[in-house]
Amino acid sequence: MDRTTRVTARPIGRLTPVGPSFPPVLTGTVGACAPGDGVPGPADIAYDPATAAGSLHTRAARVLADNWTGTSTVPSRGLYPHQWSWDSAFVAIGLRHLSPLRAQTELETLLEAQWADGRLPHIVFNPSVPLDAYFPSPDFWRSSAAGRAAGAPRTVQTSGIVQPPVHALAAWLVHRADPGLSRARGFLARVYPRLAAWHRYLLHRRDLGGGGLVSIVHPWEQGMDNSPCWDLPLSRVVPAPARSFRRADLAHGAPEDRPTDLDYGRYVRLAAEYRDRGYRDGHAMGPNAFAVEDPAFNALLIVSEHALARIARELGATGTARHARAQRLAAVLVDRLWDPARSLFLCRDVVSGRPIPERGVSGLVPLLLPTLPREIAAALVRTACGPHFGLGRTTRLVPSYDLLGEAFDPHRYWRGPAWFNTNWLLERGLRLHGERDRADALREAVLDIAGASDFAEYVDPFTGAACGATRFGWTAALTLDLLHERPGAGAPGCGAGAVKPVKPVKGGDRG
Repeated sequence: MDRTTRVTARPIGRLTPVGPSFPPVLTGTVGACAPGDGVPGPADIAYDPATAAGSLHTRAARVLADNWTGTSTVPSRGLYPHQWSWDSAFVAIGLRHLSPLRAQTELETLLEAQWADGRLPHIVFNPSVPLDAYFPSPDFWRSSAAGRAAGAPRTVQTSGIVQPPVHALAAWLVHRADPGLSRARGFLARVYPRLAAWHRYLLHRRDLGGGGLVSIVHPWEQGMDNSPCWDLPLSRVVPAPARSFRRADLAHGAPEDRPTDLDYGRYVRLAAEYRDRGYRDGHAMGPNAFAVEDPAFNALLIVSEHALARIARELGATGTARHARAQRLAAVLVDRLWDPARSLFLCRDVVSGRPIPERGVSGLVPLLLPTLPREIAAALVRTACGPHFGLGRTTRLVPSYDLLGEAFDPHRYWRGPAWFNTNWLLERGLRLHGERDRADALREAVLDIAGASDFAEYVDPFTGAACGATRFGWTAALTLDLLHERPGAGAPGCGAGAVKPVKPVKGGDRG
């Protein structure tokens, strides 16, 4: 336990649920909501000049109100009726502009479902939702039984896999939205030990390649579920029989927009085998295992390590060890995953030990890193704007996969469509590295297309046509965040800021 963990190691405690829509008491620059309204009125929305009925701001706020359950936000009422891990982090980033209290509650609710080994499960199930509303359902994961040895909670049902670690970044941004409220509630002091344990789990249990980077053990863990980047390692996995499961997602979306049955069979096989091992990590991997070092997952961990350092400093510690760790991880990321010939970060198949030669948007996300070498940042910008992703030329939003790739499909989930969360990340990366004009253009495109598509889950990268669910949680939330950002501004606070190189610290680094 490092010094900052010792200083702040207090239990998170139980939360007092807020109302059915927005909490009635807001502080700082945001006013109170009208009782029973669910959406702030014009006087309650700070910063955005266009607060009349029908404005983009008010429409986005309405989506988040409609998706609110009382303690968390569902991504979509029909397709995704539970709480998802990285969705909640992105939702909290947008909610902070409407209600810092509700944004804090969003993260605290998720953290209450943390396992004793530190993992944050990718789904926290709502017990009031019927089992057949979503698959895999709680009776598939059997977390409290199969995950007992790993410390799965007994009072709530969860999945057993994880999603990208955006949570510390979200917690820091939520704190900054209303520091007075955050300090009064002890928000950072309560969430810091949980976030530290989450990072510790990833760094100590998931370094399956032995080189210092985190590995994912299921495509769902990376968040980009059916990306062509997984095709090669997934080809080793024998799919579960189609008759052994029933897909609920096809009842809410067009089959041509969703992963194929073959892909789903492989997802089910991997998840079932992980469950049947008791969700143990670090086992001897066989030739058919799935283990991948992904650039986006690790880049988000690095950014969140910088954010944890900021949180530690707010709580009275130095944060130096965390900044140093983040810089070391960034160096390892460049060393292991950077491909200078493609000017892109590539995924690495841990089983074969070889890079996966597919160009996915994941390879651009390390643009978020504040200590990324200047020449690599410039190369990533050229790649994003070049023929493989077409930003500013053939596309207004960055697609999820190579426009020239054989597997490209403009409508099928993560095999080509543009997603709003990855474009929000890239907008921040462009702004961080001084590409203000490109960042402003991407911001404008996100806002235009989010509004025109009714806050779609994802869109055709050429036409902006909506795909998947509409009125999607993180699309609405990140729209709000961009509305609160002034065009032409420098890099927004990302939990790292302008990080100066620090000397490695001996000891005190197991956080």
